[in-house]
Amino acid sequence: MGKQEDFVLRALEERDVRFVRLWFTDVLGFLKSVAVAPAELEGAFAEGIGFDGSAIEGFARVYESDMLAKPDPSTFQVLPWRGEGPATARMFCDIVMPDGSPSYADPRFVLKRTLSAAAEKGFTFYTHPEIEFYLFKNPPELGVEPVPVDRSGYFDHTAQSMGADFRREAITQLESMGISVEFSHHEGGPGQQEIDLRYADALSTADNVMTFRTVIREVALSQGVWATFMPKPYTTHPGSGMHTHVSLFEGDQNAFYEAGSEYQLSKTGRQFIAGVLAHAPEMSVVTNQWVNSYKRLMFGGEAPSYVCWGHNNRSAMIRVPMYKPLKGQSTRVELRTIDAACNPYLAFAVVLAAGMKGIEQSLDLPREAEDDVWSLTERERTSLGIEPLPKSLNEAIEIAEKSELLAETLGEHVFDFFLRNKRAEWDEYRGQVSAFERDRMLPVL
Repeated sequence: MGKQEDFVLRALEERDVRFVRLWFTDVLGFLKSVAVAPAELEGAFAEGIGFDGSAIEGFARVYESDMLAKPDPSTFQVLPWRGEGPATARMFCDIVMPDGSPSYADPRFVLKRTLSAAAEKGFTFYTHPEIEFYLFKNPPELGVEPVPVDRSGYFDHTAQSMGADFRREAITQLESMGISVEFSHHEGGPGQQEIDLRYADALSTADNVMTFRTVIREVALSQGVWATFMPKPYTTHPGSGMHTHVSLFEGDQNAFYEAGSEYQLSKTGRQFIAGVLAHAPEMSVVTNQWVNSYKRLMFGGEAPSYVCWGHNNRSAMIRVPMYKPLKGQSTRVELRTIDAACNPYLAFAVVLAAGMKGIEQSLDLPREAEDDVWSLTERERTSLGIEPLPKSLNEAIEIAEKSELLAETLGEHVFDFFLRNKRAEWDEYRGQVSAFERDRMLPVL
């Protein structure tokens, strides 16, 4: 048994941990959990904990259902919201088959496989997400509009604000679990909050996003409110995105930085952006995987609707933030499409794979979008070569079905299951009679 496993077993005794939750994620990005007693952990490290893979969304067919969850000791953390007394801890798991080989259906493995391919070319992938969400006074009820906890706006400081108290408690819990927070503030919508995580390697960040969503929901419930990462809960208020800053490092050098070049952005950085832009429409089904995601992209205030990049241009899909003198290591690009309800393992994997294609194929970066892209006419956008992103989940699925990049990055099993699930979601949505139709048509037809 390795040093990390020994550390975990010692920590169980020292911190009086009586339950250990083993966490993993299904193909759609929902967190799964099984609790084990500390006495079982040594066996779990050696052999894994068996479970029925056919009962998990997208994991296995019934006749190949036996799978094992093997805890990753480097992810051991005590859960702060479990209160005083005997503690509860968690570890993320890698999913393996009975013969010990990685499961092709495990989203964490999809990302690890993509990171390994980049590592073979000398690159480490770092991500830094800005996660937005809404806080409501009431839990979801059918046909009832949610009530926001406040009526504040972007960066507002409000006396005795529930949002400020909430953010303080959430950040305290996140940091006690080793998740560093960079900024937090009120966002543009009523009750809308933003908390930005400090940059880390993409696998750690994906684990942190899954933990973040759990912490936010737990803190909300403890304060008698409801948190949601739904991309567009209100028609008239902004959607919730997960703007993600990304960079590649070669060793301890930022591969996106080149002193003296335009925006201090290197050839590698420009090719990476070109790769992401070239594959943006087909990636949308992963970065924006829900029917509701396209309400944010098409009608979402600052959400991008078109495939383009710009320097400090918040209407562009990819933004190159302002260069900070003497901070070459911080050169990065910000991808503004991803929403807060995605599967972060799959989303980071496809972004990295698309960027690496740009580097491998030496793609040229298209012309920068200097204008407010939303205010241009369709003809002006066409003349500038600015293509639209998919306008609906259906359109995203149709583009994704032809994507070699997605099939290669996700693997055949995840690619097939994911798209079949999305198709079923679209068909179910398409058949619903909405309040809009009833309100508009019952009085006149």
